[in-house]
Amino acid sequence: MDAKPVISVEGLSVSYRQGAGFTRVVEDVTFAVAPGEVFGLVGESGCGKSTIALQMLGYRPPAMRTDAGAINFEDRNLLALDRSGLDRVRGARVAFVPQNPTTALNPGIRVGSQIDEILAAHGADAAAARVDRTLELFGLVGLPAKPEFLRRYPHQLSGGQQQRVCIAMALACDPAFVVLDEPTTGLDVTTQEQIVALLIDLRARLKMSMLYVTHDLGLLSQIADRVGVMYAGRMVEIAPTAELFTDPKHPYTRGLIGSIPRIEDRSGLPARPLRGLLQRHELPKGCPFAPRCDWATPECFEERQELEPAGPSREVACWRWHEIAVPADARAVSQAPEVDHPDRLLAIDKVTVTYGSGRGAFVAIRDISLDIGKGETFALVGESGSGKSTLARAVAGLIAPAEGTIALAGKPLAGLVRQRTPEERRLIQFVFQNPDASLNPRARIAKALARPLAFFFGHASEARVQAALADVRLDGKYAARFPDELSGGERQRVAIARGLVAEPSLLLCDEILSALDVSVQASILALLQRLKAERGVAMLFISHDLAVVRMLADRVCVLFRGDIMEIGRRDQVFSAPFHPYTHSLLEAVPAPLKPNAHKGGASNEAANAPSDKGCAYAGRCAWQIGEICTKERPPWRETDQGLRIRCHHSLDELTSLATWPNATDIDDGRAAQ
Repeated sequence: MDAKPVISVEGLSVSYRQGAGFTRVVEDVTFAVAPGEVFGLVGESGCGKSTIALQMLGYRPPAMRTDAGAINFEDRNLLALDRSGLDRVRGARVAFVPQNPTTALNPGIRVGSQIDEILAAHGADAAAARVDRTLELFGLVGLPAKPEFLRRYPHQLSGGQQQRVCIAMALACDPAFVVLDEPTTGLDVTTQEQIVALLIDLRARLKMSMLYVTHDLGLLSQIADRVGVMYAGRMVEIAPTAELFTDPKHPYTRGLIGSIPRIEDRSGLPARPLRGLLQRHELPKGCPFAPRCDWATPECFEERQELEPAGPSREVACWRWHEIAVPADARAVSQAPEVDHPDRLLAIDKVTVTYGSGRGAFVAIRDISLDIGKGETFALVGESGSGKSTLARAVAGLIAPAEGTIALAGKPLAGLVRQRTPEERRLIQFVFQNPDASLNPRARIAKALARPLAFFFGHASEARVQAALADVRLDGKYAARFPDELSGGERQRVAIARGLVAEPSLLLCDEILSALDVSVQASILALLQRLKAERGVAMLFISHDLAVVRMLADRVCVLFRGDIMEIGRRDQVFSAPFHPYTHSLLEAVPAPLKPNAHKGGASNEAANAPSDKGCAYAGRCAWQIGEICTKERPPWRETDQGLRIRCHHSLDELTSLATWPNATDIDDGRAAQ
């Protein structure tokens, strides 16, 4: 790095209070970010990424202490500044984009006023100038630069628009350095693609430096110049992005990249997943990764390994990196078999769900008909607001359909769960997206698992609780723990176990992998595949991650604005012909070193809404024919194999328009992992 860095982290060590003592969470981390550079920080949950990010803002919660090191920015050590000094730097020179814009934005203050507050706090006295600057910022991030948009509240914006507001807030005072902590986690692939394209465009135009913290390696490869890989609080590898993905040196980096689900892969199997999970309380004195490493020696457990040069601009903390042969791909090239599920378990017939009543009612899903077979994994995909979760809530009885019927095993279900019999409730169970919110923080894991047992079966023995934990590969000792004593992946396993103890026929899985890092995600996917084979439980699997869907699903339904666009067997949906919306989703899927196809600019969320008579996708469709798309309901097109697409184009035309490759073999680049 020739130019003087914008910011440098030197020998940083951080601990958090735990009980009567402190636990080290970041150990002697050193790196620097050059002018105009995007430095990516990756690793599993709990590795210390976010702790470093917050330290680069000078954030010091009461339970944390800085044991050693410095963070140098513009000739100042941020760790040595008092509160008034930090207030002058934060927002003005160093800015922050949070993970969850919904909680970061004040729900009671209009979005324009929230940016106005930042400008006023950093010296912009003239109110008119602040309004002009806010409009300029909204235009810069692709939001409507109109006074009426400034008067909206956060809840009146989509998730992508809320994140754009947070980015505008970060850019308000032209900072030299921006910290982005998981800024696209939980966003659907099209919105995610837009945000990344926006950041790439802003970086090119404003020449600002960024620290991009994420667990999504495919997305990171699109934006980062260099990447630092962390494990258990230590930096284990630093490399230019392209070199990291084509020739990873550290065994942990290889495992992370091998855990990424690939949408072009037809085998349905993870390539080389990491063994086990990060257990901080069981770390050896030497290399923290040694217990999970296929190449570890006894010395690795006892002697610490420091970063050492592994080529130009590359460092790796592994003694054996030059000895480790590139592993052969463990994934079979043959396609995973498709399974027919002729016995119908769930039947959804012409279901419409609305929110509100009267002329102002919002139609969330319209005239949906589909079925799920016994033991089948049926995936619902589509961007935020497409109606996926609404349909799951209707199946669960949390919201009653305005029209249509839902039947389980041939028997119609009442609209609301309180009107259903205990047996009907037992047969349909829900696993929610966020286990932090769905698990009672004051109840031990044993109590969380015992409650459905007692409710549905009248008793909850310790043996049943232990068996439930064993089903999801958790030790029986976890029964005595509270949720905050578990990692994110472990909490999600408990949530799955809680859904399974009732012995359901249908499990509703609503975005249960969206907030998990790739290695934990791979372990949960393997768990779901095993449970599916052993238990024969059917799943309604909701996700915006199409690569995950391709690994797990038997059939796929693509929703947009409450309408079905396409439905069919997994590999039919992932092969031409495509519905135009399915095609756009596939092109938006991030993958290592795949260019971002979106051109940036304004969000397409604000595209003209179609009339009730036309196609729901009209106004955003790149293949739109003309007025027929906005005025006439599209017909169903069906292939000989049963794939159904709702579009005015013929199947031959849809096939000829497709540009997304239909890979039949594993990407050759996989062999480098």
